[in-house]
Amino acid sequence: MDRIFRGIMKYRRTNRVKMVEQFIQVKNRPEPKALFFTCMDSRMLPARFTDSNVGDMFIVRNAGNLVPHSRHFQDEYTSCEPAALELGCVHNDVRHVIVCGHSDCKAMNLLHLLRETEYSNIANRRMSPLRSWLCSHAMSSLEKYQQLEVAGFHAPLIFQAETPLRRISAYIDPDDKLSVTDKLSQVNTLQQIQNIASYDFLKKRLEAYDLHIHALWFDIYTGEIHYFSRQNKQFVEINEKNVNRLVEEVSKYYC
Repeated sequence: MDRIFRGIMKYRRTNRVKMVEQFIQVKNRPEPKALFFTCMDSRMLPARFTDSNVGDMFIVRNAGNLVPHSRHFQDEYTSCEPAALELGCVHNDVRHVIVCGHSDCKAMNLLHLLRETEYSNIANRRMSPLRSWLCSHAMSSLEKYQQLEVAGFHAPLIFQAETPLRRISAYIDPDDKLSVTDKLSQVNTLQQIQNIASYDFLKKRLEAYDLHIHALWFDIYTGEIHYFSRQNKQFVEINEKNVNRLVEEVSKYYC
């Protein structure tokens, strides 16, 4: 807490005045352009690596950057993540939903271990909220990863995209540079696109191409951010050489 208090004092000396000016500018009319789902990992600082500012985007964080599929709820409005989708996409007309996974994800490490255990048993799941969360909402990601494993990591995985008629074909780490759990993390990030598209209250906007879902992946140990390119069918590093091409790809794909 001492560090937090000292940090607050530094904020008062350096950033408070500028931030209050920004609060006043957006006051009653904030117009966020994106809804950003990411992991609660303490190393993930999305506002910094996207250079976002006051009023730019909603951010939702949880263990494993999961967005539960609508089938898990009798009522689609009973969880934080669907509520955030409604708040952002229905009430605030956000047009871009972004899911951002990352390397060395502790939730994904645990998810991979769970396949060797009996934690999927209801009684055992109730012993751990984290294990229960992953068993309830991340098993589809693990199943997808196992498909990849059976295929020898060479065949593409298929995910449903914004509508039943659209599909995402994805090669995961084709150069075989990532660890097992980092591969799983990328699979999990793409699985959330399918989960987001399952909500009925988003259906009309998705079918009209008025709402778009993207996937990012952050490599903690290099600081590089990767975008899932549907054209390239894999996560590609965003850098000075390709950023304009990626912007052009996104513009063409979502027009």
